[in-house]
Amino acid sequence: MDLQAVRNEREGWMKWKNIAPLRTALENLSDIDSTVTLGNTVTLKSDEAIDIDALETTARLMMPWRKGPFDLFGLFIDTEWRSDQKYNFLRPHFNLRDKKVADIGCNNGYYMFRFLEDAPAKIVGFDPSALFKSQFDLVNHFVKSNIVYELLGVEHLPFYEEKFDVIFCLGVLYHRSDPVAMLKALFQGLEKGGELYLDTFIIQGDEPYALCPQGSYSKITNVYFVPTLRALENWCIKAGFSGFEVLGTVVTTSDEQRKTSWIESQSLEDFLNPDDSTKTVEGYPAPIRGYVRIKKG
Repeated sequence: MDLQAVRNEREGWMKWKNIAPLRTALENLSDIDSTVTLGNTVTLKSDEAIDIDALETTARLMMPWRKGPFDLFGLFIDTEWRSDQKYNFLRPHFNLRDKKVADIGCNNGYYMFRFLEDAPAKIVGFDPSALFKSQFDLVNHFVKSNIVYELLGVEHLPFYEEKFDVIFCLGVLYHRSDPVAMLKALFQGLEKGGELYLDTFIIQGDEPYALCPQGSYSKITNVYFVPTLRALENWCIKAGFSGFEVLGTVVTTSDEQRKTSWIESQSLEDFLNPDDSTKTVEGYPAPIRGYVRIKKG
């Protein structure tokens, strides 16, 4: 596969009529020195003056903001997801120092900015979204990191120019109609001995089976399979992985995912049965996420 040809084609996405105004707004951003605090909120501060109204106008052009939160010089972007909760759950389990790290489905790069705390050798994000790339570019305009953002998907990982020591794939697997094929692509993207940190929707049960929703799951139309942990382990083994380790399971609550003024659309409270929060509006078990660490032997 000619990845450079794919990159060149996707660079053209930045000229789409809904994206081009965002790119113009990015070009007009002030160039100021800033300090970065990489806590639960990725926070930028500066002693130099900045036009907050203009910054907010640019940021709101890029809605919806799903992952975060961010504080850009006092402009608080209260994203739909409190992504710090997922990050803090995973944080005790990994060490990224001097490692090559990839984030598959990186969205606007919130997790990648947090990875900077660990001083990895390299960070590469994969996400084929011109909108999310624009959000990343807005934040990184001020952070000035060396993070590489590729407008590529997991299907390009086996052909990528380098392999990774650690790969994160958070909230992507259930969007794929062939989860084993996706896991094989992740396996191919790792160095020998590398680790994959994965989270996905799961259902409770001791048997190796998976829910296959009809229509939608929690109002998400592109959810194909929701496995038990046993089924997920079997998928990983079929993909070549070993050392399947369950780090934990977490019920998604409105403390982690909720509607804010930065998305202007429905969120978790609209996706659950109003009379029984243990079920989705479709009648399926409500979202639970399984977090696992698996290895390439």
